[in-house]
Amino acid sequence: MSFDSLGLLAELRRAVAEQGYTEPTPVQTQAIPAILAGRDIMAGAQTGTGKTAGFTLPMLQRLHASPVPARGRTIRALVLTPTRELAAQVAESVRTYGKHLPLRSAVVFGGVKINPQIDALRRGVDVLVATPGRLLDHVGQRTLDLSKVEILVLDEADRMLDMGFIHDIRKILALLPKARQNLLFSATFPDEIKRLADSLLDSPALIEVARRNAPAERVAQVIHPVDRERKRELLSHLIGSQNWRQVLVFTRTKHGANRLAEQLARDGIGAAAIHGNKSQGARTRALSDFKQGEVRVLVATDIAARGIDIDQLPHVVNFELPHVPEDYVHRIGRTGRAGNDGAALSLVCVDEHGLLRDIERLLKREIPRIPVAGFEPDPSIRAEPILNGRGRPGPGGQGHGRRSPPSQGTARPGRTGHATPRPQAKGSQHAAGGRAAGGSGRGTGPRRPG
Repeated sequence: MSFDSLGLLAELRRAVAEQGYTEPTPVQTQAIPAILAGRDIMAGAQTGTGKTAGFTLPMLQRLHASPVPARGRTIRALVLTPTRELAAQVAESVRTYGKHLPLRSAVVFGGVKINPQIDALRRGVDVLVATPGRLLDHVGQRTLDLSKVEILVLDEADRMLDMGFIHDIRKILALLPKARQNLLFSATFPDEIKRLADSLLDSPALIEVARRNAPAERVAQVIHPVDRERKRELLSHLIGSQNWRQVLVFTRTKHGANRLAEQLARDGIGAAAIHGNKSQGARTRALSDFKQGEVRVLVATDIAARGIDIDQLPHVVNFELPHVPEDYVHRIGRTGRAGNDGAALSLVCVDEHGLLRDIERLLKREIPRIPVAGFEPDPSIRAEPILNGRGRPGPGGQGHGRRSPPSQGTARPGRTGHATPRPQAKGSQHAAGGRAAGGSGRGTGPRRPG
């Protein structure tokens, strides 16, 4: 199937072709006609399946088909994302695919100055991409009007709920007109997402291109058992001995990400950390350096990694297993994208056996255990509680079961779209959704938009 068969405008097909894409992905094949028909959507799509283009292309076409109000541009499409990085990525897709249409777009998120965003909004926009906290900041300052929104997109809805944004989302929904098209995209479908969908969607088209909570099929997964104190040594050994040039490494905490990046640098391995406490400028530079190969390792927390989109990223390493099993699926979904193969390795110590069991229960399969010669774990070492970053034991460690989903009062994120307030970054290149830093290599064969 080609894009010509999906009913897209010539201007949109031209933009897709200019990116080198030739065939739609399965989620695009299903979502684009349904959205063009005006239906609500509930789509289960993993990262790397092309879901962004799956809603961006038909959204732009529907907006183009209806004339701009004579009294000026108003926000007619609103895309909500959980993180700054994902917001910038989506905004870039809107600009790329809409370049031949007379539509304007902007992106607003925290961590940067608000005044340039206000200026962009005053000039008028058709499509606004936003994180919930900064959007409500603008609502509070009366710098935007959501009363004319025709299309609402919740992208990575599961992550937004996991970050505690449910209250903000409900506040935003109350500001929107009741008559609108709703598009909900989520990589996983916990019960909270189903409840939100029931209250939000009207007879939605159900799109699921993979089994619920399943990892990408092209990702080879392996567990390397190792003692907790030797994880960094093993990671350096794997990177050096196998000559890995681009590795995304996950830790549970911001402090752990900083510490590991510093340790790898002392081992002679170029590394950078990316997490919520970094300024937006620092995060953009770290991601750009990683994409361009100036650093070999990017150490990230779960929240900060959303929006990292590199088609040919070969390796993802779980330096520490996540407390929430679904986060494992999100993590390894950073590799094996756009039809490429990927490898996901997890360095698992005795403290994390309970977390591993929860992950395997979710996946409905056992992940192969392959000890690395010289790094076999010492069976005499006993499990210790896993600290949650505040010096207290976290759930799921020492063989305990999975944690309950976060309650509405748990770890309320700051109004910047992240767990804690951020210092403002210099400059205003993100005020209207400045281009996501860096680029990515593309594989051979049919090109599919992400």
